[in-house]
Amino acid sequence: MIHQLEYKDKHVSLVGTAHVSQESARLVSEVIAQQQPDTVCVELCESRYQSIRQKDRWRNMDIVRVIKEKKSFLLLANLLLASFQKRIAKKFNINPGQEMIQAIESAEAVGATVHLADRDIRTTLSRAWRIMKLWDKVKLMIQLVFSIGEVNEISQEDIEKMKEEDVLQSLLADVGRSLPVVKDILIDERDQYLAHKIKSAPGENIVAVVGAGHVPGIKKYWNDEIDIVPLETLPPKSKTFRFLKWIIPLGIVGLVLSGFYYGGAKTGKDMVT
Repeated sequence: MIHQLEYKDKHVSLVGTAHVSQESARLVSEVIAQQQPDTVCVELCESRYQSIRQKDRWRNMDIVRVIKEKKSFLLLANLLLASFQKRIAKKFNINPGQEMIQAIESAEAVGATVHLADRDIRTTLSRAWRIMKLWDKVKLMIQLVFSIGEVNEISQEDIEKMKEEDVLQSLLADVGRSLPVVKDILIDERDQYLAHKIKSAPGENIVAVVGAGHVPGIKKYWNDEIDIVPLETLPPKSKTFRFLKWIIPLGIVGLVLSGFYYGGAKTGKDMVT
């Protein structure tokens, strides 16, 4: 669905899409060809944009460096969400993020500027992770894993229904009811961020391509003055996090050592394995 918005001297055609829908990709192509915009805004940050442009980027990833920089959770969450989309895409013979790829290619075809409108995925996930309590984190990871296991139950009709919800929102719908802070950060804050970035995009004739689940929020915040600095700021790490950073590795080492001590070499070796 296409929504027409005005801001100062800018005219914005807001296109709500499903992230794994051939119909959405076709719609994006048609709208950009018809509008001939100055700028095409896409619901991507720099890291996700590079992932789309560089298909084998993950193959060159330094996993050790990721762990040393304490970004292993961000990597895991990204992989879980990407796996969900890729499995759906494979089932229905479409490319994950096809509508975003189409938006970029169509923008280049008409000579429009590509404007990245989403908040950095690392900031989004870090804000969600740091503000959550330990038990909330456990529930979130369990929900993500079980959601990914439900791909085979998804039908073509369910895919089209995703035009009414962002994939992240779909994945976390149940968790969002018990963990409203997750919804606030993954959906509501990004709605505000997207609205601000689209309004500040260069040019007068703009096409913005976003997940359909963000459309109501973007329209809600469209006329608000939004300060994105707080939305890009990471909350301090909790004392619990600093404690667990040491207690969990020490506990694992302790268990392995106890295996050698109480169970002998074979038990200890099995525990290491």
